[in-house]
Amino acid sequence: MIDDELWSAIGDPTRRRMLDLLLAAGGGTATSLSDELPVTRQAVAKHLGVLDRAGLVHGTPSGRERRYTVDETQLARAIDQLTDVSSTWDRRLQRIKRIAETIQQTRNEAQQ
Repeated sequence: MIDDELWSAIGDPTRRRMLDLLLAAGGGTATSLSDELPVTRQAVAKHLGVLDRAGLVHGTPSGRERRYTVDETQLARAIDQLTDVSSTWDRRLQRIKRIAETIQQTRNEAQQ
C-alpha cells in the first residue's frame, strides 16, 4: 500500500535534500539547514513541518529552536514502498515486452 502523504513529502527536491543533510549530519535545525539550502529559514521550517507530518523527521526542543532527526523506520518504510513499486513496474514492463515480441514475431511470420 502506497502512502500518498509520505510520497508527497518525499516528492519535493528541497525536502529530499533536507533529508540527505539531516542524515549526513545526524540532525539539524531550520537555521542550520537554511545555511545549506537556497531557501529561507521560514521555508525550511515549512518543509520540516511537512516532513514531520509524514513521520519522516521528529523535532525536539533545542534552545530557541527545534532539532530535527530523520525517523529511519519511516524512511525504511518509504524505501520498501519504492521497491514494491519498482517490482510492480518491472513485471508490467516485462509483460509489455513479451506482448511486443509476440506481435513482432507474428508480423515476421506473416511476411514470410
